[in-house]
Amino acid sequence: MKLDQTCAVITGGASGLGEASARHFAAHGAKVALFDLNEERGQQVATELGGTFHKTDVTDEASVAAAIAAAKEAMGTITAAVNCAGIAPAATTIGKKGAHPLDLFQKTIDINLVGSFNVARLAAEVIAENEAEADGSRGVIINTASIAAMDGQRGQAAYAASKGGIVGLSLPMARDLARAGIRVMAIAPGIFLTPMLQGLPQEVQDQLAADVTFPKRLGDPSEYARLAGFIVENGYLNGEVIRIDGALRMQ
Repeated sequence: MKLDQTCAVITGGASGLGEASARHFAAHGAKVALFDLNEERGQQVATELGGTFHKTDVTDEASVAAAIAAAKEAMGTITAAVNCAGIAPAATTIGKKGAHPLDLFQKTIDINLVGSFNVARLAAEVIAENEAEADGSRGVIINTASIAAMDGQRGQAAYAASKGGIVGLSLPMARDLARAGIRVMAIAPGIFLTPMLQGLPQEVQDQLAADVTFPKRLGDPSEYARLAGFIVENGYLNGEVIRIDGALRMQ
């Protein structure tokens, strides 16, 4: 599958890794449909890219179903789904204010893990209807994990658990969808210069970059986007998690 023949839905498409992916895909001829809660920014990005925006709560079945239907109508079909929507709260299991808030843990799992599965399963229904390519391929799903799934730090119990779920989801979902000709991959980014990190003081950003083995800098969202594009076009990548982190292993 080539990017210039791709019809992609991208969650979290209004900022960060999702926006970078949408821009990269569109620049290479793909049709894109952006899913996000940020209506103003999402619509702005979609307009710039000649795509469509669909206000979407990834944790809500009806919201995602409506967005998938609208994206299919706008693009003609769906051949790729890239899940970038997520949150990264920090809280220790017990802290000065007591135990980790259960609602915060639940929210993190709901958005990062359940939300990704919700989009993936509904997108897969549409992708499975596509005419197969010569090798039987009909499309691809890319979920976003994190290196925190493997070496999560203090205060990342909820985030690491949600991303660990994405890692564990990859192979069984790939096996589930093999008969439909749908590949499933996950990307595990290290520390990327997303809007969340851009709000930190420069000295904090510099310290984070210093911990990276090489190159000693934060990841650029465009690098995630290029990897996502490579996955789309490389039909033998399936059921795997790819780290993109400058060899960072968090303490």
